[in-house]
Amino acid sequence: LLIMTVEPGFGGQAFLDIMLPKIRRTRQLVAKHGLDLWVQVDGGVSAETVERCAEAGADVFVAGSAVYGAK
Repeated sequence: LLIMTVEPGFGGQAFLDIMLPKIRRTRQLVAKHGLDLWVQVDGGVSAETVERCAEAGADVFVAGSAVYGAK
């Protein structure tokens, strides 16, 4: 399940901290309903934000600009 953590449209945007509660709630719902899926976050994921996402319950991290550099 993909959760966008920026406004969709272009790379290099800042991570939206307001999405952390949504990640937590999604993780709770996945567990409550016994679903077998990964929670993935995409947008603004970097060395500075990945730990917060993991603590909130994300399993997969898309870090395009952090890896390839935003121009």
